[in-house]
Amino acid sequence: MDAAFTAEQDEIRRTLRELLAKRSGPAGVRAAVATPAGYDTDLWNRMSGDLGLPGLALPEEYGGVGCGPAELALACEETGRALAPSPLLATAVLAAPLIAALGSAPQRAELLPRIADGSLTCALAVPGGSLALALGLTGDNADDSWAGGGRSGGVQARSAAEGWRLYGEAAQVLDGHSAGLLVVAAHTGGFVRSRTLLFLVPGDAAGLVRTRQSSLDATRSQALVQLRDVQAELLGSDPAEEPGVLGALAAAGRTAAVVLAAEAVGAAQAALDRTVEYVGTREQFGRPVGSFQAVKHRLADLYVQLESARSLTYCAVREPGTGGLALAAALEALRTVSGETIQLHGGIGFTWEHEAHLYFKRAAADELLFGPVHRLRARAAEATGLFGGRAGEVAA
Repeated sequence: MDAAFTAEQDEIRRTLRELLAKRSGPAGVRAAVATPAGYDTDLWNRMSGDLGLPGLALPEEYGGVGCGPAELALACEETGRALAPSPLLATAVLAAPLIAALGSAPQRAELLPRIADGSLTCALAVPGGSLALALGLTGDNADDSWAGGGRSGGVQARSAAEGWRLYGEAAQVLDGHSAGLLVVAAHTGGFVRSRTLLFLVPGDAAGLVRTRQSSLDATRSQALVQLRDVQAELLGSDPAEEPGVLGALAAAGRTAAVVLAAEAVGAAQAALDRTVEYVGTREQFGRPVGSFQAVKHRLADLYVQLESARSLTYCAVREPGTGGLALAAALEALRTVSGETIQLHGGIGFTWEHEAHLYFKRAAADELLFGPVHRLRARAAEATGLFGGRAGEVAA
């Protein structure tokens, strides 16, 4: 597919790839995830200060670059290629669009410039480990039982004299242990008048307990966030105006699907490149392993699957409504390529220390967080009315 990227977009890709090649090799990734922040803070300062990545899709009036999802997806394709741990996804893809869409004028003026320059990192805290559902990726988020449903569990919000108070917990919060600001989805109104609202909680708020969790993919830090009667600020101005929280979450989900697909494509490409290089140098029976026809066929199948996923992803950049299908194809390609990477590396590929496992763990963890693939496809089919009903209407 001819993606026909602009010179500026190609420059973003080239500059970021050069930076990550120097600072985020396999050894650098392992060192970064072992730090308390879970990522290389100096590299993040370069990515945000020099390249302006957190502000790529933010308006210029708030210090952003004024680009769109295409530039953000290209940037994340490169971070995915290097598996570079950073708060870019949690901050720029999940939290910033919600603040821009729902925040009051003072909230946008205060927060978005700090997000754009990288001085403020954010995390989206969704209860119940249901991030994919909240974003509308694997189902209709209008059934907001994922936020607590007026019953026990999840995160509950109550109005108090001094503002709003939150109590409950959310697990698997991406970069939740280090973010300077949490955007928390909480349930309010009880069972009869139940609804989901979003709240802003500073990282140093009293009663907020954040614990970094062990996760399959160490390059995506996750945290358990516990809110023990924490004072919070409503995102927006007046809850009575029904600010369209669920719609904003779904819109953020459409962009996130494209960005995550680009990330997965970048990771799959890097894994395939490493595999091709290895089988070209590893000899067996006096000849390179890659010269055997069976190996060539396997690599050709991987290449075709990866290029199909790349084409779907680049199409989704222009038509975000197809992001779910692109994400399903990209996650499936990454799972297949990373599994074959381990197999084709032979005995060394099965050792936990080998870098092939970084890609395999990313594939497995992403599908657990944002999938599974068959649910992404089912949701896309329902949303387009493929199996009956109007487009955008989920079948009962």
